[in-house]
Amino acid sequence: MSGKLSRTVLRRGKGSNLFSLVEYTTKAFKKKLDKAGMTQSMSRVSRCIDNGPVEAFWGMLKSEMYYLKKFNSYNELEQAIIDYIDYYNNGRYQKRLNCMTPIEFRNYLKDIVA
Repeated sequence: MSGKLSRTVLRRGKGSNLFSLVEYTTKAFKKKLDKAGMTQSMSRVSRCIDNGPVEAFWGMLKSEMYYLKKFNSYNELEQAIIDYIDYYNNGRYQKRLNCMTPIEFRNYLKDIVA
């Protein structure tokens, strides 16, 4: 990784209320996101296909990294997140992926298709 996050994704969580749902779907809000160079991640109501994997990933990140350390600055936290994402993709073996890392499993699948 380059040491910097490549893009920012804003995701609306399940704790959001109806007002925030309306607010997050306005054209004005979308315009602000575009201006800030951010991407919005929000599935349609009752179609939360991205919710499960995202919730699982952030749960693992928090329990395996965030809760175990005190961060003294935003930059320290940002670097820890970047390092964890690199570890998750390249060093964290997962039983559900045939005991491979996500990158190894992706390459394995590409080899099967090729």
